[in-house]
Amino acid sequence: MSKQWASAAEAIHGTVHDGSVIAVGGFGLSGNPTDLIEALRDTGARDLTIVSNNMGVDGKGLGILLENKQVAKVIASYVGENKLFAEQYLNGTLEVEFAPQGTLAERLRAGGAGIAGFYTKTGVGTPVAEGKPLEVFDGETYVLERGILADLALVHAWRADAEGNLIYRHTARNFNPLVATASHLTIAEAEEVVDGWLDPNTIVTPGIYVQRLVTATPREKDIEQRTTRPRTAAAIA
Repeated sequence: MSKQWASAAEAIHGTVHDGSVIAVGGFGLSGNPTDLIEALRDTGARDLTIVSNNMGVDGKGLGILLENKQVAKVIASYVGENKLFAEQYLNGTLEVEFAPQGTLAERLRAGGAGIAGFYTKTGVGTPVAEGKPLEVFDGETYVLERGILADLALVHAWRADAEGNLIYRHTARNFNPLVATASHLTIAEAEEVVDGWLDPNTIVTPGIYVQRLVTATPREKDIEQRTTRPRTAAAIA
């Protein structure tokens, strides 16, 4: 059976329901599976738990799910670029579980590897460790963190082949490879789906982790904060 679907909407149809836990790749707005996020919005599913490094910005990336009031809980490491996120959190309509960035990455990796939990020193003595089991190893205190295995994972790749083998480009190789493994069902969008097969030596995510694949819509890639400096006369000349 082919893994390729005609559109993001068709690929995501029937895979999500109210209360689903969904892991999403991306870092800021880099490597966001934008087509799939839009298709998720259009399902109308509510009370979602989103696991992602961050929640995009207002009106872009995962921010569109917040605008549509589809998210009940977020597990993330950074949310500072989204004013609506802060508003929903402060008024009590959004539950937030903060995880240090490295811990979040390891929780996703552990979930994908079938590891239920692991101990880390990161977060010990801070609110991150509150309510979690502690253990002492070699005189040092560690906190138990649980692996994450989502109901659905959405990832963005640069290139793919028909079997769902994936390659990421530059900064988009952030949380996407981890997210791709950490779910019961993974849908990938790729900027290019090649004829034939990718070189096995270049593959980052093996196709065994990917169940559905779509070709991403060409679009301008957003930048969270564009920082420039005035051009000097010498540079202009």
